[in-house]
Amino acid sequence: MISKNKIKQILERLDKAYGTDYICYLNHKNAWELLAATIMSAQCTDARVNIVTKDLFVRYPTIEAFANADPDELEQAIKPVGFYHNKARNLIGCARKLSEDFGGVVPEDIESLTSLPGVGRKTANVIRGNIYNIPSIVVDTHVARISAKLGLTDNTDPVKIEKDLEKALPKDHWILWNIHIITHGRGICPARNPKCHECFLQDLCKSAVK
Repeated sequence: MISKNKIKQILERLDKAYGTDYICYLNHKNAWELLAATIMSAQCTDARVNIVTKDLFVRYPTIEAFANADPDELEQAIKPVGFYHNKARNLIGCARKLSEDFGGVVPEDIESLTSLPGVGRKTANVIRGNIYNIPSIVVDTHVARISAKLGLTDNTDPVKIEKDLEKALPKDHWILWNIHIITHGRGICPARNPKCHECFLQDLCKSAVK
């Protein structure tokens, strides 16, 4: 079990390196836009999603517009994000369910969010953390991989990783953990060729290349 002292050191170094401001890498103006963008971000970079949503949210400015979208036209509009057949279907289904069951309002509780087409715990926690400021841990590939490197989890299942991190981390760092680890994973610790010699967590990482 990782010690509280080690967790404290990790968090202090991450805070110092990356700050404590909440940052969302997906461009959005409201809860629906973030939800739609997060659905599209599966197996796609945030940068590419932002390119697509710049025009997409002009063409489809509301939940109702997505609910009534022509599937073929929406598929073509989001084609660059990949897996566009499933993503278009989920976007339309999600918008329709929001309109019919939630009065066009994106809910904040995990059960309601995960009842929406295309929304799993990861996407739901993005909304809860970034829109409603509810302490939530988002487990993406960076978080799963680097949390294991640092000894915060031995699990590979995202739900189990989420529970491990909830136990290990103070609540005031649940949202920040995802922000910090994404930044760290992209800049210093990519899956391929991690820059261990540049890493300020090297001495705390069990898989660092010494």
